[in-house]
Amino acid sequence: MMRVAPGFTLSRYLALIFLRWIVGFFLLGSAIIFLADAVELIRRSVDRESFSAADAVLASFYKTPSLTEEFLPFAVLFGAIAAFLALNRRLELAVMRAAGVSVWQFIMPGLVVVMLLGVAATTLYNPLSAAARERSEVLSARVLGKETRMLTGGTRSVWFRQEGPSGGSIMHASAASSDGLTLYRVEVHLFDLENRFAGRIEADTATLGNGEWTLYRVTQYDRNGARSDLTSARVETKLTPVEVREAVARPDAISFWQLPNAVELARRAGLPTHRFALQQQVLLARPLLLAAMVLIAASVSLRLVRLGGMARAVTGGVIAGFVLYIASAVASDLGEAGAVGPVYAAWLPGLAAALIGATTLLYTEDG
Repeated sequence: MMRVAPGFTLSRYLALIFLRWIVGFFLLGSAIIFLADAVELIRRSVDRESFSAADAVLASFYKTPSLTEEFLPFAVLFGAIAAFLALNRRLELAVMRAAGVSVWQFIMPGLVVVMLLGVAATTLYNPLSAAARERSEVLSARVLGKETRMLTGGTRSVWFRQEGPSGGSIMHASAASSDGLTLYRVEVHLFDLENRFAGRIEADTATLGNGEWTLYRVTQYDRNGARSDLTSARVETKLTPVEVREAVARPDAISFWQLPNAVELARRAGLPTHRFALQQQVLLARPLLLAAMVLIAASVSLRLVRLGGMARAVTGGVIAGFVLYIASAVASDLGEAGAVGPVYAAWLPGLAAALIGATTLLYTEDG
């Protein structure tokens, strides 16, 4: 059969259909994630003296963008499946096939849309979500107080040991800023040069600078338990900002545009760089991963919708998405552990999924 190239009007029409379904699923998923996180945060903090419904809702609102970044590939997968089902239900796919438009030609507008979405998600949405996540951590620490560490799936509790001229100390924080240099809801267990317990400090915040942590709104206890309230206090440390960032900061909380600097700082300090390098490569590989989702959606739905198997198309998409998610998670774990290079860990899952989807389409549509 002779193939004809779709015109600009048809390509734009198909692109808008893909965009509408993908954005619709993304907004729906974002709303569900926000509501679930807000309800959980309110449930855990409603009996606290520091509880504020407005702060709890704002904390969840600011955290939602970072959570939805992981949901974006699934929004693309289910949005693409829904787009194919809608086109089939209105017999538009049958008309395009009869007019000689190949499967690759009516998939191409969707691929262009999701790759542009991937670029925007990496360069624009990720920096916004990182900044919003930092604000969310501050609000969560305020709402939950010292119980922040108990929040499952929320802000991360931080523990680390450090040495100073007067002895060592163990620091614990309920939350940390994206670079790890500001800690919230801090507890410091002090030890002398002979490693004997020397006291404990509690503080609302702690900031690193000039070889010491400066703590604010402090409650201090000596080794005998005597209490004193102070405006500020200082704890000396031999840790450098780069070492703290490597130990405390989460790569997924650092903006895409700041990741190259984080990698370079860690390299200069002689520290492992694979966590930050992996996150950078994951973000760079996002357009490919989203394109792979469209190919998978086409491979599990196009043939089945012609046979009336809508339920099987959706089930196939769920299974394919779950398998790809597991593969990506395993590759990321290997990359974070340094067992696999960041480039391979970030790019191989999306590349493999794209090749499998394209091969399936070649076999079912052109074979």
